[in-house]
Amino acid sequence: MSLDSASDELRETFKRALRRFPAAVSVITSSDQNRRHGMTATAVTSLSLDPPSLIVCVNQQTLLHDIMLLARRFCVNVLRRDQISLSSAFSGAVPPEERFELGQWMTSAEGVTYLADAQINIFCKKAAAVPYGTHTIFIGEAETVNVRDPIEPLIYQDATYCFSVPHDSQAA
Repeated sequence: MSLDSASDELRETFKRALRRFPAAVSVITSSDQNRRHGMTATAVTSLSLDPPSLIVCVNQQTLLHDIMLLARRFCVNVLRRDQISLSSAFSGAVPPEERFELGQWMTSAEGVTYLADAQINIFCKKAAAVPYGTHTIFIGEAETVNVRDPIEPLIYQDATYCFSVPHDSQAA
């Protein structure tokens, strides 16, 4: 087996493995002076509590990437289980200029568009942008966080939308 075919095999196995990672579905929103944009993402994770921060990984070939490089702020809108249509729209099923016509979008005092009825909104100030491979890792310091009940996040795993079900620890 050549090194190239081994690398292709590793990439394919790695991709298959990553598809099995359950992840909360978010729509990342940001704007520069002329454009606003949003894109569905699952590559979002916490980074630190001091300062409160998270990371968002964005493909360098996307419009959102270009806007986030210029923008000072962005918002992570974690979707609820009943917002599959929004996830699909912001994944490319709807043209970028029409996406914000769906859902209840508002604009913060800092000019960041956010989904008013998302499970969670985390408003971030961009602290760093680190290019790596095909993506850029954006580090955002949380400035404001909105959390809504009940806890019903939309989850994506193996190309399928899923819902979390709390485990009753007393039943075990």
